[in-house]
Amino acid sequence: MAVNWLLLSAAACLVFGSRWRTGLIAGLIFELVYASRRGLLLGHLPLIGPHDTLLFFGMSLAAMGLFMSYSTLLKGERWFTVVTGFAAGSITMLALKFKPLNMPLPQILDTLWFELHVVVAFFGYALFVIGGLVCIAYLLTGKRIYLDVYYKAALVGWTFFSVSMIAGGIWGYYAWGTYWLWTPKELWTSILWLFYAMALHVRLKGSRWDELFAWLGVLGVFVMLFTYLGVSMLMKSSHSF
Repeated sequence: MAVNWLLLSAAACLVFGSRWRTGLIAGLIFELVYASRRGLLLGHLPLIGPHDTLLFFGMSLAAMGLFMSYSTLLKGERWFTVVTGFAAGSITMLALKFKPLNMPLPQILDTLWFELHVVVAFFGYALFVIGGLVCIAYLLTGKRIYLDVYYKAALVGWTFFSVSMIAGGIWGYYAWGTYWLWTPKELWTSILWLFYAMALHVRLKGSRWDELFAWLGVLGVFVMLFTYLGVSMLMKSSHSF
């Protein structure tokens, strides 16, 4: 129970303290302490099950949001840390609803390629969420600078996700003897990758396509959430969560 207070404290800092950016820092520290304690307990990175993956998702979003809050493009945009902190805190609170899986790492997952696959995927997910948030800001205000932020977030997020897919293919080869299995998770992973590749190309078509580019940024968050959570909850897959 004492460990859960770390997550509650992290969520509180992210939701209520992010207005001053110190909330993002404090919340991220609490999450890192909690994840480190679980890692020492388990003997491996805590990346198994919805509790740990949601925790890492929230932690990644807080970290990426904190990093991007120092961008000159977002200078003076205090709302950004507030909204990012609320999103990261909400995900952290959601992690508390699931029981941690305190079990040895299955042999099929006991490889650096699996850990790399999951870690960089969540870095990409976090940046896709940030991109969606600034796209909503653009649609509400018309400030084109938000699209510049989205483009950079989506490009780096897509790059992270590309690395995740490569690492996942190598992991799959060691685990099942093939780089690709026709599972719902892999199919939706490919859909997500192609979706953001398309969105990035729309950006190159010029300012006439700005509104479509922004709506794609918002829609991309839902495609990402379905790829991460929807497929795991609604479909059978060889590596749900």
